[in-house]
Amino acid sequence: MLTRIDHIGIACFDLDKTVEFYRATYGFEVFHSEVNEEQGVREAMLKINDTSDGGASYLQLLEPTREDSAVGKWLKKNGEGVHHIAFGTADVDADSEAIRDKGVRVLYEEPRTGSMGSRITFLHPKDCHGVLTELVTAAPSSPTEH
Repeated sequence: MLTRIDHIGIACFDLDKTVEFYRATYGFEVFHSEVNEEQGVREAMLKINDTSDGGASYLQLLEPTREDSAVGKWLKKNGEGVHHIAFGTADVDADSEAIRDKGVRVLYEEPRTGSMGSRITFLHPKDCHGVLTELVTAAPSSPTEH
């Protein structure tokens, strides 16, 4: 089912400043960046390491592009910090259905497009002990670097 921690999502007010902190403090570099209009965020993926299943683990830094986005609302309520944890899976469709069958609310009826062309869905935090949880199936061929 789940194969790795794909990423930890961190909400921030200033993406550039936050990227610089992680670069200066830990030496992490931006692997990929994009704006996701549907989710209302500007993001940077900082690669931490490769994983045994051919994937990788990242920190995903998220800055809202509008106040009414999920991350914008979350930041207003909670301030900067860990927003969600994402687990990698070979088949987000099958695994989200299997988890739904166990009584956990899956937030999207069908998985959506996420970072780097991945397929994603989220699990309701109230069903996951207060943790917003994302399931991610990486795109067949991920971009090397941007």
